[in-house]
Amino acid sequence: MSSMPMTRLLRFALLLDAAASAATGLLMVGGHAVLSPLLGLPVALLLGAGLVSLPYALGLLVLSRRERIPSALGWAVVGFNALWALESVGILVLGWVQPSMWGLAFVLAQAAAVVVFAELQWWGMRRGRTAHRAALA
Repeated sequence: MSSMPMTRLLRFALLLDAAASAATGLLMVGGHAVLSPLLGLPVALLLGAGLVSLPYALGLLVLSRRERIPSALGWAVVGFNALWALESVGILVLGWVQPSMWGLAFVLAQAAAVVVFAELQWWGMRRGRTAHRAALA
């Protein structure tokens, strides 16, 4: 598996994503029962999303500490974030949930944040790939 150097931008993006994922994960796991009626989102959705977010945050933290990143893993993180954002908007568009105004704001805000993380990570991966190619030349 090929790897590339960890760029400062990529490390920053991974750490930012890890912090946000941990914070929202803890919020959803710890407060799903209280948040559900306020947001108009199912308890199972909040709890499930929170339980996915916590190990994801830990994985990002571990990954961010490396000097080199496996290319496939880095691109998988970008893809996972893009998919998460699409699914978040998709559940609204398809009508799978009928959130309150607060719930709509919560889902759209986290989807927008995840898009920003994916974009920063994408740029960080591109910079790492460019640096890797320059080192080989």
